[in-house]
Amino acid sequence: MTQVSETEVAARWNDNADQWAYDVRNGYDTYRELFTFPAFQAFLPSIAGLDIIDFGCGEGSNTRRFAEMGARMTGIDLSEKMIGHAREAEHHLPLGVRYAVASYTQNTGFEDASFDAVVSTMALMDGPDFSAAMREAFRLLRPGGFIAFSVLHPCFIIPGLRWQKDVKAKPTGLVVARYFEQTDFVETWRFGDRPSDEDVVLFEVPRFPRTLSEYLNGVARAGFRIVEVREPQPTPEACMAAPRFARWRDLAAFVLMIRAERPS
Repeated sequence: MTQVSETEVAARWNDNADQWAYDVRNGYDTYRELFTFPAFQAFLPSIAGLDIIDFGCGEGSNTRRFAEMGARMTGIDLSEKMIGHAREAEHHLPLGVRYAVASYTQNTGFEDASFDAVVSTMALMDGPDFSAAMREAFRLLRPGGFIAFSVLHPCFIIPGLRWQKDVKAKPTGLVVARYFEQTDFVETWRFGDRPSDEDVVLFEVPRFPRTLSEYLNGVARAGFRIVEVREPQPTPEACMAAPRFARWRDLAAFVLMIRAERPS
């Protein structure tokens, strides 16, 4: 049941924007740097030369990485302040990325069949209407184009998550509960790898719990043909750099990735 409006989502991310941009650009988002973005890069087909729109681009770090991979990028986000940070980065080091303040669950303002691909990295779980996002992605894609996205894994990153630990506090299992609970909530947290002596305001991130079937059916009902579903594990190198990642290698899945095509 949706209780958190899109207007509130935008307001929360505007509040988060300055700290978020600072933290991401200083490498404090260890999950992104060591795990989720490298896994997403490996999941993508070649994107060189493609016209691509990034749903929920935030402050633009991932959008710029896609541009560096050879794509012609457009980024959209609800948060005016996030887009401001993205445009500032583009001004200082131009990569040809254009940005717009827009909702991925509504008409984004671009013409039908404007893009070869839609990408979204760890953002679609933070919007209130996933099915609407899929319909808008389908509208924007040219025939034969694809959508590829990553979200927190809906079977494991849920309101009732709790780690089981042994006497040495090592995780030995994951308890999950309230899988079918549909109540939206606002989660407060900070990046765990920030310097511990720095006092920062916690991020406030609206969450919209969904089941695995809601994601898969939302993609299919929009008209897409699902091509690949992946649940990547952290690499040995990532687990060596961040030992806590081993729990997501051995005990549960952290991220879900889906790629689907618009039929020709």
